Amino acid sequence: MKNYNFLIFTLLTMTLVVSCTDDFNEINERPDALTSADVSAKYFVTNTQIGLFAQDRFTYWRGNLIHADRYAGQHTFGYSANWWDDGACYSYCAGWTNDTHDAWIGAYNSQLTAFTNFVKEGGELESPNYYAISLVMKALYYQLYTDTWGMIPFSEASNPDITQPAFDDQATIYSSLISDLDEAVSIIGSQTTTGSGVDMLAENDLFFAGDLQAWKGLANSMKLRLALRAYGAPGASFASSAISSAISSGVLASKNALIERDLEISQWTSAVYGDIWHNFYGGGNWHLGKSLVDPLRDNNDPRLPYMAKTSAGGTIAWNKPTEGDGVALFDKHVEYLTGVLDDQDAVYTKTANGDGYTITMPAGVNYIGQPTRLNAKIKHMLDRNLFSEPAAIVTNAHNSGNPIYPRIVFPAAESHFLIAEAITLGLAGGDAQSFYQDGLRHAMALWDVPSSEVEDFIATSDMAKLNGSSEQNMEKIATQKWLAHYTDGFEAWAIVRDTGYPSVLANGVSDPDIYGLGELDGAYPQRFQYPTGMYTNNESNLQSALSTQGPDKLATKLWWAK
Repeated sequence: MKNYNFLIFTLLTMTLVVSCTDDFNEINERPDALTSADVSAKYFVTNTQIGLFAQDRFTYWRGNLIHADRYAGQHTFGYSANWWDDGACYSYCAGWTNDTHDAWIGAYNSQLTAFTNFVKEGGELESPNYYAISLVMKALYYQLYTDTWGMIPFSEASNPDITQPAFDDQATIYSSLISDLDEAVSIIGSQTTTGSGVDMLAENDLFFAGDLQAWKGLANSMKLRLALRAYGAPGASFASSAISSAISSGVLASKNALIERDLEISQWTSAVYGDIWHNFYGGGNWHLGKSLVDPLRDNNDPRLPYMAKTSAGGTIAWNKPTEGDGVALFDKHVEYLTGVLDDQDAVYTKTANGDGYTITMPAGVNYIGQPTRLNAKIKHMLDRNLFSEPAAIVTNAHNSGNPIYPRIVFPAAESHFLIAEAITLGLAGGDAQSFYQDGLRHAMALWDVPSSEVEDFIATSDMAKLNGSSEQNMEKIATQKWLAHYTDGFEAWAIVRDTGYPSVLANGVSDPDIYGLGELDGAYPQRFQYPTGMYTNNESNLQSALSTQGPDKLATKLWWAK
């Protein structure tokens, strides 16, 4: 297990206020005691990173797995005796939303604020370099927060004297975060380390092991993400210049911002830092979404066998129910699922068997994704062996001796895709295809695809070429950006809302015999509803926000949404 040094605030306070007479120090000094010279802001970096990106088990379950990951359409739940239909998350559930906000996203503000206050000018651990890191973490945090709910407490959120902070609009938040990132870039400049001795950040930094230039690149990449997402939205006059300056200053071009999983601890011990995907993979009968498998399989993308398992296959019975909705809908469901298999070029045979059918499918041949949002009416036909499951590297257990795919924070691939997007939109100069293909290289490297396979794909696949209209090229870029965020549901969901791609997700669903329409009536979810605590503790400011943003519904689009 990785051994990181954590200091609690009480210990910090105690070590910072050492003051006594010389005689007392001589008599009472412990040779093993910490002194102020041993205290550094670096000891707070690790927990600040984990707090945002490796939250506790139940918040990850309710926020990521149940909601954002399914909204992203990259995986979907199958069915088991103790689970529920895939449409459940498309209607508001106060308990799940409250936990996601109150125990994670909303609660994180106090942790980030404490770190910032220690390292800012005049703080107990004043350090410009660590302050720059806190500004980048602030941008990562508030982008996630505002892109999930829309208008949120921001400018007054960290003031302990304000118990009912006002809600800021997204234009204000985005513009302010870009200014913060500019400040971080200016502070870092050409520096490569945070300092010497105890102040040198190394293993305590889970992203970059203390490389300040990588933090600078992340700051510029975040700035580019924010500016491109804001571009074209009302009041986003800051976007164009921010795009240009982010690119010219240098984005995160080769290093990925990741949190590697601890291979020894379980998700019960440290949630997402451990093997949380393993537990829910087994309990939820996870399948890969058809929207994920299709662009990989249809374009002979070499990532497919690294990201997915082939369908287990075998003999699968589609038996006609004897009661309930399934009786009248059986023939329709058979036709639908047969179409799903045929659309994915599945190798199988279907034979009549009394009132039902038998599907015979070879093992190790087919990559078949399950459509998202299927409802309980069809669940009895969704045999686990029909569909592809996530690759073992995603769902491996701890203490198995096997690797576990890392927690995505910001992949280098996205930086290249963003630059390609900016060029395609006419907002930057250069060769969009070159940046796009470099993005593909970095995205595939995250899955350990051999470079020979990557280069063959780039040389031969039409998907690797930006050779269409501007909109067609934007679709390719958006799709690849979305694929690069597999397992990072919140950002993948934001990409769909921002770009409209993959369109099969953004367009929603309509047939209640097949899909769980939820309270959205089949439309694509655009945001989380606010937690009940905001109504209880800050209703006046919340109502003011709603009068500007629109109804507190899953369907209300955010400021930047397509």
